[in-house]
Amino acid sequence: MKNPLAGVRGAAQLLKRRVGDAELARLADLIIGEADRLAALTDRLLQPGGKPHLATINLHEVAERARELIAAEALTQVRVERDYDPSLPGLRGNRDRLLQLVLNLMRNALQAQATRISLRSRAEHNVLIGEKPVRLVVRLDVIDDGLGVPEGVRESLFMPLVSGRSDGTGLGLALAREIAQEHGGTLTFRSRPGHTVFSLMLPLGGEAARGTYG
Repeated sequence: MKNPLAGVRGAAQLLKRRVGDAELARLADLIIGEADRLAALTDRLLQPGGKPHLATINLHEVAERARELIAAEALTQVRVERDYDPSLPGLRGNRDRLLQLVLNLMRNALQAQATRISLRSRAEHNVLIGEKPVRLVVRLDVIDDGLGVPEGVRESLFMPLVSGRSDGTGLGLALAREIAQEHGGTLTFRSRPGHTVFSLMLPLGGEAARGTYG
């Protein structure tokens, strides 16, 4: 994995130096950034038992990075809207893992033929995560106007290898929920044709650092 990624990164750096168009240079930067992220993920996988690094992060910056990547890879025109609460504080988490979570949700929306995706953040008080009451959480909603979640898979949607599409792997949403749980949070959804909402709930304050990271 690491050798091909190094090659991809090097090629993107060469392209960036040679192109005169600012938009093409920005796309080259996206490739470089994603190659670095995947290299870091590979390093983590090669260290058995290693725990992802936690730091104070801005969830809006994570969502904006996901928005930028989705805009670059979408094969059809999709409008991405943002409705962020600017008063939200930073939270303890792993930026790369949370980026992967948001990317998986947005890609899921694209695969459901969405033409509009909304990213919305809010603070909520006194929320139950599982059976545990949490004083303050941040909620990030990924809302789309796609086909919706088929009735037949709703009860098992977050299980590995379960997909609403014949060509789906069934791993994206399972991984997304796993990442939410690693951060002491949860991932839920509600859906009907034309309106699907996946809601990520993450604790703020001292509770944010107490997920399955230990």
